[in-house]
Amino acid sequence: MTEHHLAQLNIAQLRAPLDSPELADFVARLPEINGLADDSPGFVWRLQDESGDATALRPFGTDVIVNLTVWQSVESLSAFVYRTVHLEPMRRRREWFVPLDGPHLVLWWLPADVLPTLGEAAERLDLLGRDGPSATAFTLREPYPAPGVLAA
Repeated sequence: MTEHHLAQLNIAQLRAPLDSPELADFVARLPEINGLADDSPGFVWRLQDESGDATALRPFGTDVIVNLTVWQSVESLSAFVYRTVHLEPMRRRREWFVPLDGPHLVLWWLPADVLPTLGEAAERLDLLGRDGPSATAFTLREPYPAPGVLAA
């Protein structure tokens, strides 16, 4: 049994309201991409509201959407992000989202029996922006091993 899971938060500032024609393609893909994540090897959990996604949750501002998930490993998250059809809408992100001044994605390890909160996720994103990647807040480009695991 894995002692730790990987939490992932990414945020995106919308270029237009979710119900606008500009974001229609993005919104149309949400059920497919969320379903793909749910069925991906290594997927553990994702934040969602009664609609099945988290687009109504706006803790970072009225025009900022969140995606908060938990994975078994960096490798399982990376495989989903870069080796599935998720890559196609990710390549179109500039059409739908405004570039942010700070980081938009943060990863951190948490005990396998714990789920992250949006408050904790916001703290990790702030930590990454303030101090750069570390064992407590990192990115896919600069991952850190789970606690107790030696770096390769």
